[in-house]
Amino acid sequence: MSIDESSTGGPGSVLLPAVAPEVLAEAVENLSGRLRKKLDAAIEGCAAGAVRAADGSVGVRFGEDAVVTLRPGPSGVVTEADQAVCGCLLAPRCLHRAAVLGASPIADPEEPAPPAPGPDPVTGPGATDGPGAAPAASAAPAATTAASAVAGPAAGPGAAAEAGPGAGTGAGATAAPGAEGAAEGGALTAAQLRAAAGLWGAAAEALAAGVTAGGAVVQAELLRAAHTARIAGLPRAEAAALRVVRGLRAARDRSAAQRLAELTGAFRELLYTAGMLASGAAGAGLTGAVRRSYEAGGSLRVYGLCREPVLSATGYGGVATHLLGVDGAHYSVSDVRPGGLARARGAGAASVALGGAVLDHAGLARGGLRVVGATVSPEGRLGAGRGVRATAVGGVAWGEGPTAALFSRPAAEAVAAMPAEGAEPGLLGCDVRVVGASGDHVLVRELTPGSPLLRLAPAHPHPELPHAANLRRIAGCPGLVLRVLGRPDLDRAATLRPLAVGPVPGAEHSLRLPPEWLGRADLGYDRLQGAHFPGDAEGLVPEVSAPAAGTDPLADSPLWRVRRLLEAGVAGGRRAVAEAARGAEPAALAAALRRAGFGSAAELAAALTAEADRRPRDAFGRLAEASAERYAWAWLAAAAHLAAAERSLVAASWA
Repeated sequence: MSIDESSTGGPGSVLLPAVAPEVLAEAVENLSGRLRKKLDAAIEGCAAGAVRAADGSVGVRFGEDAVVTLRPGPSGVVTEADQAVCGCLLAPRCLHRAAVLGASPIADPEEPAPPAPGPDPVTGPGATDGPGAAPAASAAPAATTAASAVAGPAAGPGAAAEAGPGAGTGAGATAAPGAEGAAEGGALTAAQLRAAAGLWGAAAEALAAGVTAGGAVVQAELLRAAHTARIAGLPRAEAAALRVVRGLRAARDRSAAQRLAELTGAFRELLYTAGMLASGAAGAGLTGAVRRSYEAGGSLRVYGLCREPVLSATGYGGVATHLLGVDGAHYSVSDVRPGGLARARGAGAASVALGGAVLDHAGLARGGLRVVGATVSPEGRLGAGRGVRATAVGGVAWGEGPTAALFSRPAAEAVAAMPAEGAEPGLLGCDVRVVGASGDHVLVRELTPGSPLLRLAPAHPHPELPHAANLRRIAGCPGLVLRVLGRPDLDRAATLRPLAVGPVPGAEHSLRLPPEWLGRADLGYDRLQGAHFPGDAEGLVPEVSAPAAGTDPLADSPLWRVRRLLEAGVAGGRRAVAEAARGAEPAALAAALRRAGFGSAAELAAALTAEADRRPRDAFGRLAEASAERYAWAWLAAAAHLAAAERSLVAASWA
């Protein structure tokens, strides 16, 4: 299990060990109704008084008579109820114990043990899948068509359409244990349907409550439903629920790392996944996978492209070196372990632990490997299994050999060929001319005639990493031409996050890098200096009528009004959306959307505000509780349509 330190509750909470979701959920469920009302107040500040004992246990004192003691297991995580004890008379059904568990960070669930190795030793998981490896990336939100989203609010789970591409159970992925009883053809079991329906109901209640009312009790209901989903074999739904809970906790603690847009996206993913699974029409592909195994890749010859620092909010740090095979396939070698920023900065020169290769990551990024008995994950990560043997070979310059294909077509064509959803975008290369700076972005234009303005944004904004400093130096040389290799940001208009840059072959006014850099500079590790730029600034040819910033169809569209409405619902719950339905704002929102041609967005926003403000009455005319599920379907419909519309605008910005 990994510890999410971003979810802690205060400056002293780093002392508290991580807690398994089911342990916290059970502790909150055992509280009486009176104690549940006091739980959020009890959680505040209790972590600041945590004291670590010599035996590794952590104690928190409540007054004179109550001390809560947490004794985590060997993994450093509280996984059993008896590992959290309180000395008061009401224990274990006491407020003190539940408060300390609620202040502790939420641990990732343990992965099941891998199956016993078969006759072929290279098909098992590689060494990079061990304790030092980075946690698996969570699945991106699956694509949802506008038509299926519109059908949701009125029809409920049964009207959901087919699942979009997402993290499924495919080659190299091991399905969750509970999915083994699924019927032929990918149908879900009855237990999975019940678990998905329970998670959908809990997610709908959490959305209706919002951040303001999404306290420990609401979070515990989500955690219990997530644990049930895991037991039933729905790891993707469980992971989405954990992201929502962590986002709620960070938002309520006013964490600087929390972004309301990220929490909104987490709610969209959770509601979509749970709703599709509960409908019974999604099939087993949407259940997800709990373990991604390595498969035999035979003999490979790969060449280094660049290095990328890896720094996560959960305290992991390291490096990922991107490689390219002779057939154009993309691979990577990663070294990610606990250690944070210091680990990310130092790992760039660490030795490569792959089949005995005598190389560090800096040398591999500019060199190559010949690998025998390779093991490869579905994402292209090379494993370091016992049968793997690697030998260092010479590298190739950008634009030579297999790397030539990366820079052979316009960026717009490369972006159009990338999957719109369900996978991280691949690397993209292009030759550009610097136009100038726009905030923390660098405006550039491809050397291809008629190309639009592109934005270069830091691949990682941490000030201790040199991404932003290198881009500032580049922005100070308008007219400079350079070759860029990076990853497109498909959530922003025409934005590329460069990982490395180099000179354009044959260009007079381009970068001048040392010969040992082999014509490339890793922006996350190498620092560009004045000597790396042309000495004759007069020879640079900037654009005569360079605009201050390029046209941004996403920012110029009125879709921000829908986004603000959805985020208001996440922050303030159903009541905040209902307040937005009163007054002149709904009419202004609908008019602006229709003038811009977003008629469906206007209708979905109107349906959301109407549902949020709906006050049903029972047979005696008394006000009754409005359905949280109907409201959740209306919110999901608007959110799915907004995501699809924004993706279309982003794709158009590259053309």
